[in-house]
Amino acid sequence: MGMAGHGEKGRARNTHAIDSPPFLLPVRCALIRESMSMREPYKPLMLLAVLALALGLWLGSRRVRHANPPTPPTTEPNAAALRSSSGSSAGAAHERSPAATAPQEQLPQPPCWADVFQLDETASLESLRQALQAALAANDPLFLQYLEDRLSEVIGGDGSRALTILSWAEAAGPPLSTHLLSALKQAKAVQEPQVADKLVALGSDASLPLDARRAALDALETQHSLPADRLQRLKNIAMDQTSDEAAWVATRTMGRVMTEEFKRSGSSGAYLQELIDIGQHSSEAAVRSLALEMASYADIPVERASFSSLSKILTTDPDRQVREMAAFRLGLSRDPKSAQSALAAAFSGESDLCVRWAIFRFAVRASGAKALPLLDKLSRIEPRLRPDYDDFVAIYGRGVVDFARVWQEKPERIQCGEDGE
Repeated sequence: MGMAGHGEKGRARNTHAIDSPPFLLPVRCALIRESMSMREPYKPLMLLAVLALALGLWLGSRRVRHANPPTPPTTEPNAAALRSSSGSSAGAAHERSPAATAPQEQLPQPPCWADVFQLDETASLESLRQALQAALAANDPLFLQYLEDRLSEVIGGDGSRALTILSWAEAAGPPLSTHLLSALKQAKAVQEPQVADKLVALGSDASLPLDARRAALDALETQHSLPADRLQRLKNIAMDQTSDEAAWVATRTMGRVMTEEFKRSGSSGAYLQELIDIGQHSSEAAVRSLALEMASYADIPVERASFSSLSKILTTDPDRQVREMAAFRLGLSRDPKSAQSALAAAFSGESDLCVRWAIFRFAVRASGAKALPLLDKLSRIEPRLRPDYDDFVAIYGRGVVDFARVWQEKPERIQCGEDGE
């Protein structure tokens, strides 16, 4: 495949060299692809190793071909079709050689990338953009991945280069914009305030194609933190009723930045409260559910200040999965006793067995063995949960304490899919 912008050397060429048998093509391409990701002094060693492997395979193939010369392919019409249409006798079918009608094996031949070594050594923003366009036209996902990685390296921590990529992405639109922004996501320059602000602006621009907006919001996931103003702008996108997909990605971005910051600092800052607010007020059920779910990826406990909102979601949200997720959130809190009270209060007014089961098990997560008296009471209200109560009594009776182990030993009795039991 040719590389735009490299003159005659960049034009498409036949990479199937006369002295290279077809079976060596995967090895030759592997050589090119492997060496692209390597830097000195390892590249020469890899080149020699792969060339030695290729030579051995070629010599071995020549010996096999001389010992077993291939049968020339037949030029006759399909025998089975002729027999079917003319009613040929079984004897005629027997006389025909099986080799003549056997299907010929066709091995897939992966593409090789012309001038890729030159591109790797002299890569610039412009040459990589042109290469991305060529790879998109050729529908070559492996080459696209390499180009994204190489473009991230070239951007590095240079904010001006990052802004150039952003201007190209805004003008180009998908699919090129998606790959440009994916490369930017991994570059150090994405942490620059002006770059992050521009990404938020692209994500909130309703005039842009949805794929471009999603890519811009996705590129913000690697932020080390979100200042209050940027967090609020993302929340505004998450609450946008005109684009539920952009809202969903903005919510996920907020949650992923929160997760990484919590792992570093042990604090969820304002993220969790904002996500719970989205979980209470978004018009889209999938966004509400995701907003409540995101704290699960770092086991972030909720503060008592959030109990009122979560209790309201648990008792009033029209979507069963959102109510289950609210119970999930209450199951890990800094005030287990108050969380257990909130869960118990919601149980009697709930009619869905799957939500009742969520309240039941997350009360155990919140308070451990101390929840058993409550489970006894709840299982009398909902007799279908009585066997689950007996399971928990038996498990805690064996001295198991940690909830992960408790849950591992718990028999699965109630099946709740997306549509309920």
